[in-house]
Amino acid sequence: MKSWRTIRATWQMAALCSVLLSATAHGQVSSYGDKQLGENSGDQLPQVLQKVGVAQHLNQQLPLGAEFVDDTGKSVKLGDYFGKHPAVLSLVYYNCPMLCSEELDGLTGALEMVKLTPGKDFEIVIISIDPSETPDQAAKKKAFYVKRYGRPETAAGWHFLTGKSPAIDAVTGAVGFGYVRVPGPDGTLSQFAHASSIELVTTEGKLAQYYLGVEYSPKDMLLGLIEASNNKIGSPVANILTYCYHYDPQTNKHSLVVARVVQFGGMVTVAGLGGFMFLMFRRDLKLGRDHDLTKKENG
Repeated sequence: MKSWRTIRATWQMAALCSVLLSATAHGQVSSYGDKQLGENSGDQLPQVLQKVGVAQHLNQQLPLGAEFVDDTGKSVKLGDYFGKHPAVLSLVYYNCPMLCSEELDGLTGALEMVKLTPGKDFEIVIISIDPSETPDQAAKKKAFYVKRYGRPETAAGWHFLTGKSPAIDAVTGAVGFGYVRVPGPDGTLSQFAHASSIELVTTEGKLAQYYLGVEYSPKDMLLGLIEASNNKIGSPVANILTYCYHYDPQTNKHSLVVARVVQFGGMVTVAGLGGFMFLMFRRDLKLGRDHDLTKKENG
């Protein structure tokens, strides 16, 4: 009887762990940046996202003559940041309510562990896709991330740019960065549905590597920057999490579509837990049989 109570308790614990794991998985989705998950309709993208994504244009030359304004209000050309160093390029907008901050947080966190120095070994070029944004907004965003990076002496290597639609379109077209305007909370087209990616660019201004999503491997970034400094072009990466930005026009909510990744991890964990519980069940069953056999032999 003792062995069967142990077995029953083991399976009750397994059921409890499964429930807790399920709750944890859902918690990870809902708490990731305090976002709510939109309804999943399979592999079919919502109509508003049909033009959203990242097409990897490796070896594509960036429009170095495109004119922008930097975070000090100075007129610059994109080519001003190339010739000596490779660059990390990020296309965002500074008033983005969630995804762009996730992307820049991930970039900054990865760069903290890369033993290279912005401004000395590579440049960081952040371009707003919103033509209505200003150098003042760019300066505030730069100050925030330079402070977060923790190395104020590297500020000259961080470039937060704003520009007009022709220049923005030239860069996003070259990168293959698709995005569309969507309504903000006030109903006006003040926000953008877009994907999340950063690009590494060679010293010649050619696209060398894409990293998709909002978290980036410091090791991959280090190797990518070293290769880009030698004008080497990388390989395409899998389009997992290309469509990170989800927009629901019915609820006017935006969210990161990370559920499938989290759910996959949860399924793997559940499978591992199930396998462990199965082995424990077999062990307890064997112990129970051995115990009963011993009692009979001693009886």
